[in-house]
Amino acid sequence: MKISSITLHNFRIYKGSNTISFLPFSERNVSIIAGKNGYGKTTLLTSLIWVFYGKLMGQVEEKYRKDIKNTGGYPQYLESLLNRDVQRKSEINQDSNAKFYVEIELKDVAIPAIPCETITIKRSYNLKDEKESLSILIDGIENELTKDVGYELFINDFILPREIAKFFFFDAEKIVSLAEAKSKDELRSLSRAYSEVLGIKKYEELKKNLESLLSKLLRKGVSDSEKSKLEELIQKENESVKLLEYNKEEQIEIQKEINSHQLKSSQLQEKLIREGNAITLEELVELKAESDRLKNESKTIKSKLVDLLEFAPFAIAGIKFSELRKHLNKEASNSGLANEVLKNEISQFSDNLLNKLVAAKIADDSIIRKIISESIQEKFDNVKLEKETDILIGLTDEQHLNFEAIYSNIKGAYVGQLNSISQQEKNNRVLLSRVNHKIKQAEARKDNHLATKIRNQKLEIDGKLKMANEEYNGLLIEQGTLDAMYNSNKRVLSEYEKKFKLIDTDKKKYLTTQKLLSKINVLISRIKEEKKYTLQKALKLSLNRLMHKENFIFNVKVNIDDDIMDINLLDENDTIINKDTLSKGEQQLYATALLKALVDESGIQFPVFIDSPLQKFDKYHSRNIIELFYPTISQQVVLLPLLEKELTEKEYTLLKPNLDKSFIIENLDDNTSEILSCNISEVFDGLKTESYV
Repeated sequence: MKISSITLHNFRIYKGSNTISFLPFSERNVSIIAGKNGYGKTTLLTSLIWVFYGKLMGQVEEKYRKDIKNTGGYPQYLESLLNRDVQRKSEINQDSNAKFYVEIELKDVAIPAIPCETITIKRSYNLKDEKESLSILIDGIENELTKDVGYELFINDFILPREIAKFFFFDAEKIVSLAEAKSKDELRSLSRAYSEVLGIKKYEELKKNLESLLSKLLRKGVSDSEKSKLEELIQKENESVKLLEYNKEEQIEIQKEINSHQLKSSQLQEKLIREGNAITLEELVELKAESDRLKNESKTIKSKLVDLLEFAPFAIAGIKFSELRKHLNKEASNSGLANEVLKNEISQFSDNLLNKLVAAKIADDSIIRKIISESIQEKFDNVKLEKETDILIGLTDEQHLNFEAIYSNIKGAYVGQLNSISQQEKNNRVLLSRVNHKIKQAEARKDNHLATKIRNQKLEIDGKLKMANEEYNGLLIEQGTLDAMYNSNKRVLSEYEKKFKLIDTDKKKYLTTQKLLSKINVLISRIKEEKKYTLQKALKLSLNRLMHKENFIFNVKVNIDDDIMDINLLDENDTIINKDTLSKGEQQLYATALLKALVDESGIQFPVFIDSPLQKFDKYHSRNIIELFYPTISQQVVLLPLLEKELTEKEYTLLKPNLDKSFIIENLDDNTSEILSCNISEVFDGLKTESYV
């Protein structure tokens, strides 16, 4: 399938009729439509999305859904598509012909059971009666099939499904979203697109139809008394589904708000830095917290120092303290009290021993008595030889032990402890001084009114960001509750339906449908596995061909988990490469390689339109894209570049062997644009004279 012509009439910047003809076709597959920023390249891409999908264009790309919402709805969005000059004149002259349309002619379209050479699709909008109309002609005439099927459905089913249009009409700079998808909702959305591209969706839709048929068959056996209960359960299930969908929509909106606040906060921080604030507000808060911590630590250190200083007089006393210890030891060992106690103890011992000798009735104990008496006397004589120590202090045994502990501490660890505490206090003082100095430097420009205003704005944005994050977390919690409610309602409904009795005919249909559903589940699982491996192989091949880093991507692994498909890039150690660590150019290259792999695997033959090509690529990657990607991605590739920025003259020279047609968008005096055919060899001639780009 190829596009032979595109006509824009009063569509935004294109006043009057502007027609691009790609006829005659040649073996070369690339065409370019070049122009300056604001001349209408992106508008041309928008016109293609609109002519195919109309009010459903928001399902193609988030950008269009957001644009429609921001203008106040689809009717207001349609008014914004009308050329401003035409709209202004129509308001003055009450012109009933104030309308715009986009018409596209397709060739080589393969439609089952309908042989045709051309299909013409035209979508228009009349401002006067506020009516949008769509017509489809096959070989110049209306066809009953298109009427029976419905024009919108015919385009979606036989031309290009809107779920995969993003892979054929895209802004090359923005397709990095394919590489940045992380949340389950983003991955689920991409998975639906993958399923459509890879041909899985039709089997999944068949599965849903069979599941619906099972429910209908079961519900046919409902009696009048059970009908109200069944309707109540169905209503609960539907309400759960709607609440879940609304919750997820809210999550998407809040996530966008969070992203917007994060971006704004970063921008304000950059402005603060430019105004001389060397640190972020977060860092300033951390510094103040560190200052408070160091102050508290200083109090603790000083408290420990006070405790140690209580023993300082003993350490200062030095020799005197040592002499005191000697005296106390003598008091403890040589005091008169101790001698008296010793004498009493020896006397009692000798008396007991002599009494035992008497009791033993030893015939001659005089020798034993003499030896004991002499030994005791010698002991008493020895005690008397030592000079008795005067009792000056008289410490108890417990007090003496405490004194010994203090003495040992001062003699041994005290000096080390004192030095350690002193060093800690010194280090703490130095660190606190440094932190306070940084805080003073950060706050030194408080007299700068602009910096103060920016800082206040950032605090306000950060506050909103915090609230948005809290709201998003609340929605996640709510989603969990809603999921549980939905599963519960679904389970109750399923159990209730099983109680219904089926008539014999419906029972046979039910059993047959169950068998088909089982086979469809197996088939879907098998197809997903097959597509997974072919997609892995195709993506790895595309990446290796397009990337100039040899073996940077060693392997590709596609993971399929229920309705979520995710793609992991692996290095030579089989470690997952975080896509966030890729440069923007590499992310764009990955997304480009993924597009090629998906298109190759889909087998869908449709023209590819690329806005802002090559913008993030270096010269090596650009060469690979020009020589390996554009010639093979589709039978017809249309590039919308900004010359010398998104396509240099050297790159254009590389493109020439595959270049079929070239067009230039010129801006006229009344600030409208027109599209002109241009000789391939003269595209950059006008650039040198600044005549049209």
